[in-house]
Amino acid sequence: MTPSDSAGSEGHAAVIERVFNAPRELVWQAWTDAAHFKRWYGPQSMTCHTCEIDFRVGGRHLFGMRSADGWEYWTAGVYQEIVAPEHFVATDTQSDKDGNIAADAQQTLVTVALEDLGDGKTRLTLTQSGWADPAMAEGAGGGWNQAFDKLVEVLAVAS
Repeated sequence: MTPSDSAGSEGHAAVIERVFNAPRELVWQAWTDAAHFKRWYGPQSMTCHTCEIDFRVGGRHLFGMRSADGWEYWTAGVYQEIVAPEHFVATDTQSDKDGNIAADAQQTLVTVALEDLGDGKTRLTLTQSGWADPAMAEGAGGGWNQAFDKLVEVLAVAS
């Protein structure tokens, strides 16, 4: 992995670009296979204890994270576009443990693009748009970068 070429927020979106020392197919699997995703998803201080992925257009996902002190955070969404292994687009909204979304919950759109750079390297560009304000986008960007730091470790073991 190299330092972020771009990390932060653009208006009401978190935009992060990272290069991983892993082939694109392996990075794709880390996103699309629940067992792999669960190993790295979430900020450093949290673990992903629940991960349900129905990876198809119209399929849903449900992610549950837990902090060391037991606080839980849940999100759910629907996959809207998938072009394997290049990119996918999914909604993401705070939910309860059953994936129920409150009527007033803020929905964001997550786009993940993977570019094969050759020599076993992959450029990942994540955009999470639709945040109510730039501070929320910036916070999300920080959380994603922490998760991607964990992904570096997972990919190193899997490569």
